Amino acid sequence: MGIKQLIARVIPYSILEKRSENKGKKRVKKVVQSIVFPKKIGNYSEGINVIGPVKAEMGLGQSCRLLVKAINDADIACSVRDFEVNGVFRSEDDSFKDIISDETPYGINIVHVEPPEIMVKSVCFPGEFWSEKYNIAFWLWELESFPENWISATELFDEIWTPSEFTSESIRKVTDKPVITIPYSVTAETESKYDRKYFSLPEDKFLFLIMFDANSTMTRKNPFGAIEAYKKAFSPDNDSVGLVIKTNNAQEKKLDSVKKLLEGYKNVYYITDVLEKKAVNSLIKDVDVFVSLHRAEGFGLVMAEAMLNNTVCIATNWSSNTEFMNSDVACMVNFSFVTLDKDIPPYKKGAKWADANTDEAAAYMKRLHDDKEYYNDLSAKAKEYIENKLSADRVAGLIKKRISEIRETVNT
Repeated sequence: MGIKQLIARVIPYSILEKRSENKGKKRVKKVVQSIVFPKKIGNYSEGINVIGPVKAEMGLGQSCRLLVKAINDADIACSVRDFEVNGVFRSEDDSFKDIISDETPYGINIVHVEPPEIMVKSVCFPGEFWSEKYNIAFWLWELESFPENWISATELFDEIWTPSEFTSESIRKVTDKPVITIPYSVTAETESKYDRKYFSLPEDKFLFLIMFDANSTMTRKNPFGAIEAYKKAFSPDNDSVGLVIKTNNAQEKKLDSVKKLLEGYKNVYYITDVLEKKAVNSLIKDVDVFVSLHRAEGFGLVMAEAMLNNTVCIATNWSSNTEFMNSDVACMVNFSFVTLDKDIPPYKKGAKWADANTDEAAAYMKRLHDDKEYYNDLSAKAKEYIENKLSADRVAGLIKKRISEIRETVNT
């Protein structure tokens, strides 16, 4: 066990969080006081430096890779500095190994690092990083209210980008700096070798898929809601269906809590290995339905990837995913709001999020299983819709336009 993990076990999270917050605020203040205006981006080559966890095999890493891809699609020169995130995550994705460097040669930085970490580590970057270059934060957030203890991180940046208007609106409430929505251009490449046989999945069953990362906030992803809906839809002895549960960083205690809920159900398949991205995409394609009864999403990337691969989605009809899916292309589940009665880090007591209606989700599960015409219609419409809504050309155009505006307005 590492020293950080040992400290985390001994000292309560609330105390560690407060210490980190205070340290971060002091460091932000120190950096901000050193910034000299006007910015001097004209002294540097035209292009973008991306700083983020580009190698991490987790949602944040995939977000960073999609950002780099969109910059490349926009024909803008790009250099990437890999940023290691805290936590137990494998970091072996080499998609952009040819442009990874410790240097930041261009005049615009996009920092794809969550606010708490960049606050603490802001002093680790050289002075000219903050002083002379135009700095953009790329952040995700899942709730309508942005965390108060993260607000000071906005002081480091000239503007903020997010992948959804839902997140942008949350941040606009706490800063007068530009907050720009740049969605992902979603890709989901698959490989034929990763078929059902590869994952030891049956060929003769209608399969539902749930995914979550045990190192992330399991409560927000709400796999328990999806399991409850599945149990309402199908009896344990229904041999025509199956449930696939894919988890990363599967902690035995958390996985046992999932297995206990499914006692008596024989057609349940657990996949706990960390997979390369093509394998994950292929798994999503191999099943019939992806289920996300999330409580909130900062984008909902897996849902978009499923739609792109003709896999029908059942999803909570709230937060960022509603910007690229609707009842014409997916099974959108109604919800009621619930208020957190305690802190669920990083979400604070008093915040609200969604509680999806599991009866409605169960009805969708049964209909998709029973009505092939309904299923096929949704599958085809979803793929066409997502290809238009989140196309590479559209997103590249948004980036080119905004970078051009920055260069026109910043004093070079």
